[in-house]
Amino acid sequence: MSRYAAKRLPRQTGAAGWNAILPPQDTLPELESDLTADVTIIGGGFAGLSAARRLHQLDPSLKVVLLEAGRFAESSAGRNSGFMIDLPHDLASDNYAGDALEADRAAIAMNRRAISFATEVAGDCALPQDMFDPAGKINAAATRAGDRHNRDFAAHLLRLGEPHQLLNRQEMQDRTGSAHYTSGLYAPGTVMIQPAGYIRALSAHLAAQISVFENTPATGFEKQGAGWLVATPKGRISTGRIILANNGHLESFGFYQRRLMHICLYASMTERLTPEQIRRLGGASRWSVTPANPMGTSVRRISGSYGDRILIRSCSSFHPTIETSQMRLRNAGWVHDRKFTERFPQLEGVRMEHRWAGMLCLSRNGAAAFGELDRGVYSACCQNGLGIARGTLQGIGAAELVVEGGSEIASHFLAQPELPRLPPEPFASLGANTYLMWKEWRSGKE
Repeated sequence: MSRYAAKRLPRQTGAAGWNAILPPQDTLPELESDLTADVTIIGGGFAGLSAARRLHQLDPSLKVVLLEAGRFAESSAGRNSGFMIDLPHDLASDNYAGDALEADRAAIAMNRRAISFATEVAGDCALPQDMFDPAGKINAAATRAGDRHNRDFAAHLLRLGEPHQLLNRQEMQDRTGSAHYTSGLYAPGTVMIQPAGYIRALSAHLAAQISVFENTPATGFEKQGAGWLVATPKGRISTGRIILANNGHLESFGFYQRRLMHICLYASMTERLTPEQIRRLGGASRWSVTPANPMGTSVRRISGSYGDRILIRSCSSFHPTIETSQMRLRNAGWVHDRKFTERFPQLEGVRMEHRWAGMLCLSRNGAAAFGELDRGVYSACCQNGLGIARGTLQGIGAAELVVEGGSEIASHFLAQPELPRLPPEPFASLGANTYLMWKEWRSGKE
């Protein structure tokens, strides 16, 4: 008999700042009794919520249950930087470009389908512009190498026929208020999301259509007749099919052992800026930059009902345990403070109000962990650093695989190559962390 038990459950380090700056969160129920379902989704992030929405669209009669281990928006989905990116975004490259034009065109088309899906969500949930803003983003450079990366990526976008604009030092300062940057490459297709706001809104919206539970981790599941029995701390679900949308914690149930790379990223967010600090800063009230070198520092300035703030994201570490430590978060915070001062010396005295860590999941070859793993058990995991766009896509694809037996989106992920194995421990951790430190050192001022 097939039986899968979770070796570990999700644990977070630091309160998610995106969630903390929002008003108090409405509580969704915790599963406290046994029930039945046609489909049970494990994981309430972008993939799980998108799968639930797509299942309901395809067949509203389906009895769907969605389980989130903690509070919605406190998991990894509420801890990213909020970039829903349409263009190639290969973190292993020097400038995000992929290796082949046709592959990049296919990826762009897929990412834009995810953006279209999310745009419908934003409309249905009445998200304001400060939570769902199709403003584009800038690749920001602060060195000659970064300038070269921007020019190379611009040439790649030209070959792809994608709109873009190169910005000089003064144009960058006019937009960001920072004299740190030497050039920028603006592309208009990225949507900037308040990730916790999006996750909160979509989970609440779905709760009126399907059974949605939070603070309800799936501790295991086993074969039961033609279906499955999912165990949680206080109740069990007899279900026909399961969609695992728990990203790196797919491995916790025994799947893709030694094939998933669990990388932690760290972020800090300032307190609300005062009117005088806003005046000293200058620039636009909302903007976002990714570094010209993928291992550099991402920065966002946000504004709206939750205040005018700046987010810094930098530093990374490899963790086979799928969790980091308070010490690493503290060390990353020191780096963030230095990066903030380098970029905004005019904001001396502004303190960081929130610091947090978030896990992402990568494979060595950039392929997804997607498809049917056991009869009636499907995976929509391993988003390779593009959690919002690819998570949304994989959730849609998994739902279409369950209901329709396949789709263009599902075929896109099913056609990807097998995920290669990682070296054994401790060599994987030593090698990965050494490589990450070298890449971050090499990124320099970026």
